[in-house]
Amino acid sequence: MKKLLYIALALTVAVTMLPVSGFAARTTFVTIGTGGVTGVYYPTGGAIAKMVNKKRKQYHLRATVESTGGSVFNINAIKSGDLEFGIVQSDRQYQAYNGKADWEGKPFKKLRAVFSIHPESVTIVAAADKNIRTVADLKGKVVNIGNPGSGQRGNAIDLLNAAGIDYKKDIKAEGLKAAESAGMLQDGRIDAFFYTVGHPNGSVKEAVAGARKVNFVEVPADVVKKLTDEFPYYAPSFIPVDQYHGVANDKNVNTFGVKATLCTSADVPDEVVYAITKEVFENFKEFKKLHPAYAVLTKESMLQGLSAPIHPGALKYYKEVGLIK
Repeated sequence: MKKLLYIALALTVAVTMLPVSGFAARTTFVTIGTGGVTGVYYPTGGAIAKMVNKKRKQYHLRATVESTGGSVFNINAIKSGDLEFGIVQSDRQYQAYNGKADWEGKPFKKLRAVFSIHPESVTIVAAADKNIRTVADLKGKVVNIGNPGSGQRGNAIDLLNAAGIDYKKDIKAEGLKAAESAGMLQDGRIDAFFYTVGHPNGSVKEAVAGARKVNFVEVPADVVKKLTDEFPYYAPSFIPVDQYHGVANDKNVNTFGVKATLCTSADVPDEVVYAITKEVFENFKEFKKLHPAYAVLTKESMLQGLSAPIHPGALKYYKEVGLIK
């Protein structure tokens, strides 16, 4: 009897010590929250997922992409566990981690940064027949400031406040999704819309290509300075008009902007975040080719604009390759 027990025990130890490769490894599924399908977030998430899924046998990882309402939605979904990753504006990352704006008094201290991606300019597209050339001209107009939960809505309100415009009283503010804006402008149902986005952008191109002539609205230098002095995540920017054939402007339009960042939660395993980080950085040249907005990217710039702690899985990769000492 004792001999049988010893044999059973020996078999148990042997099986326990078998390498993981001896079994069918369990696949981990992760979802990346993006934004509207016409923006840069959606193809960015798709590109990341595609890179990771090519190595799914190596990492036992399967990534999918979800079109969402934008930054605030993505952060809240990461917090609730409905998303593992989300593309988020750098200002929203800062606010969520520090308990400001939509997270006033309720900081999301488990929020973690992975890397930043492209710069995003706060873009105001207006119907040329409404003579809206600068921010002050928005008074009395019908303006889409963005749907609740979107990054551009927060940026729009910040800008309007800095310019001395009360969005509840001085304009007729609409809360539409960015993808709806171009059609609404061309149909004459709004006079202008905000969109915080990397350029060129499909929705902005749609607005420019319509029968109704449009122009970009300039943000005066003093208003930009006021914003960048008050908020650490804002920086001066411009809209490149040569990427929008038919727009009424004849030179680049001054504005300000943020960065798009990939975020996750401290609860997501290190090996999952490491794999995603490694695939993007190891395929950096291919990643840059996916969208014109990525043209200015460098590996070093992808570690800028991160206002939450870097996830240990990403940090491990950055230290391995010398991006962080």
